[in-house]
Amino acid sequence: MKKLIAAMAAAVLASAVSQPVAAADCKQASAVYADRDGAYELRFTPINSEAAVASNQFKLSVLKTDIVFDGYVMPSDDPERAHGLVMFNCPGGDVTTADLNACTIWQGAVYGVNANGDIDNLQAEAAAAADKVLLPGLGPAIRASSVWGAGKATVAPWDLLDFKECAK
Repeated sequence: MKKLIAAMAAAVLASAVSQPVAAADCKQASAVYADRDGAYELRFTPINSEAAVASNQFKLSVLKTDIVFDGYVMPSDDPERAHGLVMFNCPGGDVTTADLNACTIWQGAVYGVNANGDIDNLQAEAAAAADKVLLPGLGPAIRASSVWGAGKATVAPWDLLDFKECAK
């Protein structure tokens, strides 16, 4: 009987340990998302600054390539939106608006989608992670950019990315 109870306890523990983490159990700053084709990964990272203008930052990787985009989400007013930027190979240091415009691949509203399909502005990094992240027009913007073509990105991501995991 003790062996049966021990075996059952071990099975329950193993089941609990192997359960995937739900988006609600993860902070947005640690959430990782993937597109439906498995070609892109969006990985949020903490900003950890009260003075930061951005509410979130992330890396968008084109899997099976060396291409990694830098991304930021900032709150905006009138109308209230979470506004995102996806940039590639931006210069560092003192840069002009023209420099930033030249390296910006996509910009627009960033939405979080919950398990019920409700859409809202993507919340700040300390909030619970969204089940999905919607970046309207991201795929076409990448197709029209300098990172598209032979030896570069050859699959455009879907604009909707699904929660994959919570980064450690």
